[in-house]
Amino acid sequence: MRNKYLLVDGMALLFRSFYATSLTGQFMINQHGVPTNAVQGFLKHLWHAMDEVTPTHTIICWDMGSTTFRTEEYAAYKANRSAPPVEMEPQFGLVREITDELGFHSVGVVNYEADDCIGTIMKQLKDENVVVLSGDKDLLQLLDVNHEVWLLQKGYGNYAKWTVDSFKDEYGINPNQLIDVKGLMGDPSDGYPGVKGVGEKTALKWIQQFGSVESLLENISSLTKTQQTKINTHLDDLHLSKKLAAIHCEVPLSFQQSDGKTPESTSMNWEFLDHHGMGAVKRYLVTKSFIA
Repeated sequence: MRNKYLLVDGMALLFRSFYATSLTGQFMINQHGVPTNAVQGFLKHLWHAMDEVTPTHTIICWDMGSTTFRTEEYAAYKANRSAPPVEMEPQFGLVREITDELGFHSVGVVNYEADDCIGTIMKQLKDENVVVLSGDKDLLQLLDVNHEVWLLQKGYGNYAKWTVDSFKDEYGINPNQLIDVKGLMGDPSDGYPGVKGVGEKTALKWIQQFGSVESLLENISSLTKTQQTKINTHLDDLHLSKKLAAIHCEVPLSFQQSDGKTPESTSMNWEFLDHHGMGAVKRYLVTKSFIA
């Protein structure tokens, strides 16, 4: 049987799970006084995905702090994001502890984001079937013939499933050209500017026409004077933003294709969940017939 890999953007699942219940004050505090809502939701998302993907290998990739090579390059990168709520803080370590105890393979490298780890592993798995689970559209730049990106939607088990073909049909460009579009339009959520006054519609039109930022600049005389002025005024921001938008696929991580075999539920230490007051998660998974 051919291998199939599920690569999980750990923080994307964890934050989505936290905010899904925290807005109504459901922090699911356990007997030790520790909130568990994010971790419980994370595990539900994970099992729903594994049930649909049926991966032979499951690898969870993690951010390793807010400081990365991008913040060193541009101090304002993601600086506009508020600190995690206090109820979230203890769950960062707890989710790692629990996923490790259950037998999942985790990857995280200091100075890099989870996206970069995912991109690096996908590059090594170029000829393998890969599904990426995330909520981050930036990962669409990694789409390839054998590689899909599933973006989480509201509820469990609901995804926007992206392939190379669906991306081309939607945007009229190749996935790797997404960084050119992002370079032009910027990304307010990540805090990098792009070219002021250029939105997604214009950026997409230009990349459809010219193919890349570099080709656009070579043919800048074909644009209106106003458009030329916008680009020339913000040329440094344009180059910086494209660089920040690109997922780095050369992270110095240790990974072999044999790593991360999906653990069997029968071999998992479920008592560990009971110890952390999360027996409800096991009951949920049994009810859904995800585990025996």
